[in-house]
Amino acid sequence: MGGLTVTGTGDPLEFDLITMGRIGVDLYPLTTGVSLAEVDTFGKFLGGSPTNVAVAAARLGRRAAVITRTGADPFGAYLRAELRGFGVDDRWVEEVAGVPTPITFCEVFPPDRFPLYFYRLPKAPDLEIEVGEVDLAAVRAARVFWMTGTGLSEEPSRAATLAALESRSRRGTTVFDLDWRPMLWREKPEPYYERALAAATVAVGNPEECEIATGRSEPWAAARALIASGVELAVVKRGPEGVLAVHRDGTVAEVPPVPVEVVNGLGAGDAFGGALCHGLLAGWPLEAVMRYANAAGAIVASRLACSTAMPFAVEVEEVLGRAGGV
Repeated sequence: MGGLTVTGTGDPLEFDLITMGRIGVDLYPLTTGVSLAEVDTFGKFLGGSPTNVAVAAARLGRRAAVITRTGADPFGAYLRAELRGFGVDDRWVEEVAGVPTPITFCEVFPPDRFPLYFYRLPKAPDLEIEVGEVDLAAVRAARVFWMTGTGLSEEPSRAATLAALESRSRRGTTVFDLDWRPMLWREKPEPYYERALAAATVAVGNPEECEIATGRSEPWAAARALIASGVELAVVKRGPEGVLAVHRDGTVAEVPPVPVEVVNGLGAGDAFGGALCHGLLAGWPLEAVMRYANAAGAIVASRLACSTAMPFAVEVEEVLGRAGGV
């Protein structure tokens, strides 16, 4: 699987993974199968896709950090404390005055309907990251850097995210999580997705996200289009049909899903992402990486929450053992 060797300098300040982008408070109903209009009890959790990816990697023993922003409010203090509790470095998590920490509600209708309601107005603080505030030296030194489509949705975050992405000059593993959230965009995303794909080495997304990025939604066509856009590895998540991974060198892994009783599908993709990074860092064969990431995602899908549901390595290994290994 050429082109994805993850190298490091041995510097003790180097991170295995730095993610950049969305953070917020997830308020999840503790009763499933009913609308928010009928719910009166919620659980409070750390949320935000790239933040959860960092948590997932930390749970697997990786040194992870996140670049993001919170409001200067109690929810922001809660998120920073949660990050530290999960073992994720919060040195690049700063407060932004005048905008509240985002809150996200969801409804839970297993097995496949989980509507999200984002409260990110007047503007989310994670979209206020300025280019000059990003530690580009640390981003370049990270063994894996992970950014998302949401970070491209608005300035100044767009310029900061692209600067961080392009500062790596395609060294190591640079992941573009396509992360299409249409409600967060005011402009056409295609030009910014095209620029990000040209600078990334790995692209991860579901068919809908792939269509936004490439105009192709059929998994094989989407994977080929992502490779043509510049990445070395295209990972297309197909939900109940498993995952397709195609490398530029011709290596292919088409892995079925791990059977599980779905409680909440939200967060499964973030667990997949953290485990994907873990497997790439370990230098495993592509199929082994995908099976491991699939198992991690399945575990979270069988649980209610996201961040607190991220599995430890022993849990993933137990699932893989029951499924016949990697």
